[in-house]
Amino acid sequence: MPYTDSEYSAYFTVDTSEVLLVALYLRDFAGLQGVGRPALPPVIPPVRSVGSRRLAAPAGGAVLRVEWEAWWHSLLAHRISDAAMPVPPDFEALDGMEALKALLRARYGAAREWAEERCAEYALHAGSRGAESMEYLLARIVQERELELGRSARRFALQVIELPLGVHRAWWVEPDKLLMCQELFADEHSFRSYVEPVVRMLA
Repeated sequence: MPYTDSEYSAYFTVDTSEVLLVALYLRDFAGLQGVGRPALPPVIPPVRSVGSRRLAAPAGGAVLRVEWEAWWHSLLAHRISDAAMPVPPDFEALDGMEALKALLRARYGAAREWAEERCAEYALHAGSRGAESMEYLLARIVQERELELGRSARRFALQVIELPLGVHRAWWVEPDKLLMCQELFADEHSFRSYVEPVVRMLA
């Protein structure tokens, strides 16, 4: 959901991402630990892992790790809302990544079902916080920063992508994304501890 205020120069979007959820499901199912930048913790509820060594060739081992990291990097390099979900039967969004395609062919239905369930849960979770509550807090943080600076904020956009992660923190993906545990907003002090440094950099 977007928020913008013409009096200030900030534009925020706050949402989850089905394609990132599918990517994280596949990562955890394959037992790929510590991959990607940023290296996010496992999702919750946890995905049963079979481990990359148990996956049949060509979807096992180092090749799968490299391909998943390349996919993750490409997803975060663009607007998350523009990210293409790989779709069967050819999974064209993953052309050249045969190990990752093989994994997705084997787990596509389960990955999409799991991600859709998380999206439905997120909609209820976000709705229970009140309409645009995070966006308004973000706008207030920008206003507070403007008072400190004695000037208007520079024009910037920030995408906040909330994900069901087991660690209550956020990760800044420069220049315009915050990946965030969807429970973090419940603790305003902790939320501010991750968001305010980013706003200081951008504003």
